[in-house]
Amino acid sequence: MSRGICPRVNSCGSFWILSAVIFAASSLIDVDAYSCHEVKTAFQLRQVGPLHRVPETPGTDVDLLVCKHQGPSCCTRKMEESYTFAVRRETLHNIHSYSYELEHLLSGHSDAFQDMFQYLLSFSQGHLSSMLEGTYTSVSRHALPHVNQLFSSLSLYLRGANVSVEATVHQFFNNLFPLVYTKLINPGIDGSMMMGNEMGDCLRMIRQDVNPFGPHPAVMAQELAGALGAGRQLGLALEEGLEVMNATEHVSLSKECVKGLVKMVYCSHCSGYTLIKPCVGYCLNIMRGCLASVSELDQPWRRYTSLLEQLTHTMAGHHSLELALLGVGGHVNEALLYAQLHGPLITATVDKVCGLTTGEPTSMQPTSSEVTTSTVTSSSPRPSAASSEPLPEQWPRQLAHMRREFLLYLQRYKSFFAALPEMLCEGDNVVDDSHCWSGDSVVESYSGRVVGNGLHAQRRNPEVKVRSPNPTLADVKERLERFNQETQERFPKLGQMEAWEELGSGETEEGSSTDCDDEDGCQASGDSQSQTSHTEAPSEGKPIARKPGGDSARENPSRPPSVKVIGGSPSANWARPWSLALLFAALCLQWTLF
Repeated sequence: MSRGICPRVNSCGSFWILSAVIFAASSLIDVDAYSCHEVKTAFQLRQVGPLHRVPETPGTDVDLLVCKHQGPSCCTRKMEESYTFAVRRETLHNIHSYSYELEHLLSGHSDAFQDMFQYLLSFSQGHLSSMLEGTYTSVSRHALPHVNQLFSSLSLYLRGANVSVEATVHQFFNNLFPLVYTKLINPGIDGSMMMGNEMGDCLRMIRQDVNPFGPHPAVMAQELAGALGAGRQLGLALEEGLEVMNATEHVSLSKECVKGLVKMVYCSHCSGYTLIKPCVGYCLNIMRGCLASVSELDQPWRRYTSLLEQLTHTMAGHHSLELALLGVGGHVNEALLYAQLHGPLITATVDKVCGLTTGEPTSMQPTSSEVTTSTVTSSSPRPSAASSEPLPEQWPRQLAHMRREFLLYLQRYKSFFAALPEMLCEGDNVVDDSHCWSGDSVVESYSGRVVGNGLHAQRRNPEVKVRSPNPTLADVKERLERFNQETQERFPKLGQMEAWEELGSGETEEGSSTDCDDEDGCQASGDSQSQTSHTEAPSEGKPIARKPGGDSARENPSRPPSVKVIGGSPSANWARPWSLALLFAALCLQWTLF
């Protein structure tokens, strides 16, 4: 009997044992299917935090603050803290990666423009020193410190220092007057007596009243102030742009923003969806909410880039900086000639004011020159050949290339602050097709309202609450608007000059320009390689810088010489009689035909 029961008992035991094994195996398979292995892998690859914070299996009683959802979760409170630090770091890094090129553009061209400015100053200083040494040997050695001081002050001005160009130029001529009076106008006077403190101070003090150099100091000061002013403002504008970019990169993200970023980037991991990407519309709402204060910089930034373009056109497009600096030697030469030709009148005035009894001056009259009351003709002695060495050809070409490259890149960043949220939601960061993350679950498409840029639009943002503007960025916006206003007030014709330049320059969007390079093969027919073409700026109403050593004896001394215009204003061409004749003939022909 016992034997009959025993087999039945063994059969029952085998059945229960087999059932237990199958249940255990199914339990292991089920646990493996819901493990947190992929979450731990992603946690490690993205360097979010210590791996021990990731559980091996999902938990059901996790008290989460951000990534709340029904069902088991692979996240813990410690993981949420790690996600918070990681997403803030990643977002700021992404912002920096997009702004790096713009920052490098501003910084690189700021250094390049300053280097070019300093080279032009150095070249002009050498040109003036050579002219004095070759033509006015008796003055050159004593005038050298004053020449150095003049260009040192101009260099500081271009770098943004609080220096007056007009005061610097007049101070240079004040210091030059005692030398000219004793070495050129009255070379027989004892120089040691005249160069004493009392006599020298008297000559310097009365220089502007006596006006021994005629209109040339004032004209030189006006040209330098206009041309160097645009270059100085361009340098200040580039520095202002760098400060704006620096403040943007180090902006602090609000708690609401970071919470939304964690929910968008990492909360899907808690459910095991480590490869799912956020929906595009959802990402835009998050980023536009986080960067609402940054987007407020859009309008002043657009105005800033427009002014930057206009300043670049004014400084480099018209070649006004090169012309003004290269014209310094010519203005000084004309001033010294004027003083020699008006030596008797100057001596009489100085003798009355300073009490210097010098007798009849032995003025050095230039040969074959016509003396007028205010102007020295171009047939007067000119600087030596060494002092009239032209500016190396590669520098005008390099300046033109630098300008075109800078303006071409600048066009891409006019809407940088408005486009930044879209740039952060492009590429592999989001997915635009079905099955994307909406912040709570995987959906086929984002159904929420997608808001626009700016603080006002965030009132209807369903994802991020923007309570107040960022105070740091508000100050940056105010400072940028103030800089734009000051620039516009200082250069009120910037907009008009840009419009005129667009009509006459012939530039295209591809960056081609009428700035003529030798390798472009665009040299006008009939022009020799030794000729130099300058561009007038009639809208400025300022005198045109003249090239020292040029021959204009047949021209009216009261008018600036006619110059060839390359791609600029057509006024010089219309001034020619044959051009007027052709225009009149064309009008007559049109009237006859119609």
